[in-house]
Amino acid sequence: MTHPLKAVALAAAFSCLPVAALAQSSASVYGLIDMSAGQFQDAGAEKIYKAQSGNMATSFLGFKGTEELGGTIKANFAIETFLRADTGEAGRFGGDVFWARAAWVGLQGEFGATKLGRTTNQFFVSTLIFNAFGDSFGYSPSIRQVLTPSVVHPQMLAFLGDTGWSNSILYSSPSSGGFSFNLQGSLGEGAASARGRNVGVNVLYFGGPFAATVAAQQVKQGISGFTPAIQSAGFESQDSVQVGASYDLKVVKLFGQYSQVKTKATVETKSTIYGLGVSAPVGPGKVLAQYGNAKAEFPSSEVVNKTLTVGYDYYLSKSTDIYALVMNDKFTDKATGNTLALGLKLKF
Repeated sequence: MTHPLKAVALAAAFSCLPVAALAQSSASVYGLIDMSAGQFQDAGAEKIYKAQSGNMATSFLGFKGTEELGGTIKANFAIETFLRADTGEAGRFGGDVFWARAAWVGLQGEFGATKLGRTTNQFFVSTLIFNAFGDSFGYSPSIRQVLTPSVVHPQMLAFLGDTGWSNSILYSSPSSGGFSFNLQGSLGEGAASARGRNVGVNVLYFGGPFAATVAAQQVKQGISGFTPAIQSAGFESQDSVQVGASYDLKVVKLFGQYSQVKTKATVETKSTIYGLGVSAPVGPGKVLAQYGNAKAEFPSSEVVNKTLTVGYDYYLSKSTDIYALVMNDKFTDKATGNTLALGLKLKF
């Protein structure tokens, strides 16, 4: 072989190296933009006419990647930031950390998967799976009453778990016979008097038309990660448990869930929440309905929130859908609130 031909052969050989390396790894950009407009009104509040981001699904932007390490072992990462498309601001609210949705690195294989960093709260995962409106923070009675009760109605008791845990370790088991489980812990960092630990577990079952979950967690941190998570004298922890189930009859899918949240402090309080929902395919979309009943129990009183949301989600494609809905919101001793909204959601 002449020298020029050798040079060409060597160049061709070396040019194949990056291609081989790239074949072992991948990275992608993805996200979701959700906007809705209409009349918004919680019980006891004034009507507001506005365009709102993230009510049907929280808008976000994410980056994720995978590298194959040999055999069945893979290294994974994800970083995801929430955004408010109506104003162009980052985060779910002012002061939210930039990568609040996810920021983790982990390993995956036949043993299951591990993630270290800021990971999704698995109690939240169980809540969103077993209600007709999924992870809708604006319209799902389950999400409003279990995950954000005191945000929607300040008179309700706070839920401290948030949807993501910082400084956390998450183990997800492989599925066996339809069963899988997730173990999660958020470590206390710094002085014991400054921070607490969170621990949680959920068990999931998917077997044909029937699915179910049991979830539990103990929280000693709030969204900021500090203890006490709420301004409550003698705060020790907040313990939450939940059971949920669904059954798909093809013509209609039924949902049910029950949650209980207890806060241990000098004055102990409790919330109980149950939800019932249906999802029915109609044409190219689905009719959705979800009812939620939440009761906050204080030592000498209680307040109740009842919410019903009914809507239609029309799929323009696998990635884009438009929706219309009405929501009726009732609260003890307050005027009823009524929300009517139209929206567009696009995944990419």
